[in-house]
Amino acid sequence: MVEKTQWDSPVAFILAMIGAAVGLGNIWRFSYVVYSNGGGSFFIPYLIAIAIMGIPFLILEYGMGFSFKDSFSNTLKRINPKLEYISWMLLLFVFIVVIYYIVILSWDLVYLGSSFTFKWGTDAALYFVDNVGGSSNLSNASFLLIPTTICTLIMWIIVWFVSHRDLNDGIGKLSKILIPTLFVLMAIIVIYALTLPGANIGIETLMQPDWMKLLDINIWLAAFSQILFSLSMGQAIAFTYASYLPEKSKLNDNVLLVVFANSAFEVFTAFGIFSILGYMSFTSGTPMVQLVSEGTGLIFIVFPMIFNIMGVAGRILAPVLFVAILFAGISSAVAIFEPMVSSIENKFDLTRRKTVTVLSVIGCALSLIFTTGISSYLVGVVDGFVNEFGILLLIAIQCIILTWIYDVDSLIPILNENSRFKVGKTWKFVIKYVLPLVLIVMWLIGIGNLFANANSFELAVDIIIMAAVLVLSVVFTRIKPKEN
Repeated sequence: MVEKTQWDSPVAFILAMIGAAVGLGNIWRFSYVVYSNGGGSFFIPYLIAIAIMGIPFLILEYGMGFSFKDSFSNTLKRINPKLEYISWMLLLFVFIVVIYYIVILSWDLVYLGSSFTFKWGTDAALYFVDNVGGSSNLSNASFLLIPTTICTLIMWIIVWFVSHRDLNDGIGKLSKILIPTLFVLMAIIVIYALTLPGANIGIETLMQPDWMKLLDINIWLAAFSQILFSLSMGQAIAFTYASYLPEKSKLNDNVLLVVFANSAFEVFTAFGIFSILGYMSFTSGTPMVQLVSEGTGLIFIVFPMIFNIMGVAGRILAPVLFVAILFAGISSAVAIFEPMVSSIENKFDLTRRKTVTVLSVIGCALSLIFTTGISSYLVGVVDGFVNEFGILLLIAIQCIILTWIYDVDSLIPILNENSRFKVGKTWKFVIKYVLPLVLIVMWLIGIGNLFANANSFELAVDIIIMAAVLVLSVVFTRIKPKEN
């Protein structure tokens, strides 16, 4: 058995967990979700989702990882050998997320390089299509987008360099440097944005409450979905990181710190993003409704347009923003990578260096598929299927396993032993009854929307992914680990 390493301090663990939670979704998705789901009134379902999903499930993950101090796959196998199949399915889906997440980071790296000269010119949308993300025209799959390809290779080298090192020299040290720096950079962006002419227009647009929307179930689903993916719940990340914790760790208290930091960051960032959008609306006369978007449209098209008209300030703000996105993304990518690293390392009794090197080579080769002329389209297709179908379903199944098959009562004394914040019957009721129901409803609605709008190419991609995950989960389960 590979010797189990530990975090060298509680700070390293907390910063690593914050780094895992704070990612691209906090910067380019949250503000759009708030705006399109009732504005200020969205915070009611958002806070409720934190209370009955985010905090309870993370406490469960922390408790399981801390108690078993083993990889995710080995833990489910110890609960019931047949459950190992499910563990590998989840780990493979999460590994796929790493594969395309690195490509998204490569887009940001391209824009970081371009931000010093504003290489995107006056037509930011055309620049993105021609040089970075491509289009949905399948004939463009025959060529590589060279800037994206090169930056993808660079990003995998960075992830390999961090991950192949000892836990504290790699992930621990990275988190101690990147997370405080990320918060400082984002503070600079937001504080400056709040001083821009028209910032109040953006903030008022963001926060304008629509109380009637609270009667719409889709608003509540949006809130739960945001918390689910913003905190990287149920993806074996928190489980794996918690398995490295030393004895006498304050599990419940650490969950509260991480959840608070994640939510504070994305709310704070939303004010900055909408302040900048308000500035654009004020100076150009463009209605806010035409500027607000999420994901690649916001960061790689709308923001470069805004930087173009900001003069000297834009020249300073653009690199800072793309560096902040890069830092948030790297910490999350390393975290998403870790569950597969831990499980392969323990299953096959390999060194950490060898495990990370092999997985990095495989992951990099697969990432290159996403750097063709349909890069952004393919990322969107795979992201939709992996999250809405695969990961969401497996989180629901995982929730049922850990609360119905495993004796969750045995966790409560362990969780409460060193924590000021205690859990008990209410926590058990939520994770055993409320959460599985919410997750299954979210999954059913998600796959309904997913397959209702999918074309033949998208369905083919979905089938290939599902087949690969099923086959590989059987292979990894049936391969016998090397005897010591």
